[in-house]
Amino acid sequence: MITEAAVLIRDEVRNYLMQVNAVPRNADVVLGNIASLENEAALSDKVIISLVNVEEESALKNNRNWSHNPITGGIETAHPPVHLNLYLLFTATHPQNIGDDGAYQNALSRIGAIIELFQSKKIFTFQNSPAFQPRNFNERVLNEIRLVPELYTLTFEQINHLWGSLGGKQSPFVMYKIRLVKIQGRITAEAPLIESVESDVRDRYSN
Repeated sequence: MITEAAVLIRDEVRNYLMQVNAVPRNADVVLGNIASLENEAALSDKVIISLVNVEEESALKNNRNWSHNPITGGIETAHPPVHLNLYLLFTATHPQNIGDDGAYQNALSRIGAIIELFQSKKIFTFQNSPAFQPRNFNERVLNEIRLVPELYTLTFEQINHLWGSLGGKQSPFVMYKIRLVKIQGRITAEAPLIESVESDVRDRYSN
């Protein structure tokens, strides 16, 4: 579901930035590794969406869950789904060889438009995201998508570490913590039905 979530967010950002004339083409908003900016000229003058961290939502951890299999009559057990928070970095790049500040202002406008989108739309689902164009995605997974973006503010020290680890020059950016992406495996185990309960507790008063 990580891929589906990232593509949904990309498509919605593309659509909004096109609507407000922040970008001239859909191709100007892409999923990509911002660390490759220095080596790929194709990433300049675009909005790059990069996954920089994945975090488990520990508050939603539960015990094993079970369900009744109507076909076999048995009980199937499976580990509960893992709920993840995705940290998405939105970077507005600009041409490196332009001397005036017009390109930088354009990059700032794109970041502002992204903030406007997430301020006006608090929850993203398959049903309320008409710009989302899924291809070869599982329908069950699509119907379970429910993403809640939350602006994530970094300290100056964290910003320094972030861009240092990415190995590139800092560009206008904003980071969002996207809650919650559910990951559910398909592996289940069948357990026998409990038909009777026996106790091995002995009467301590009996001889």
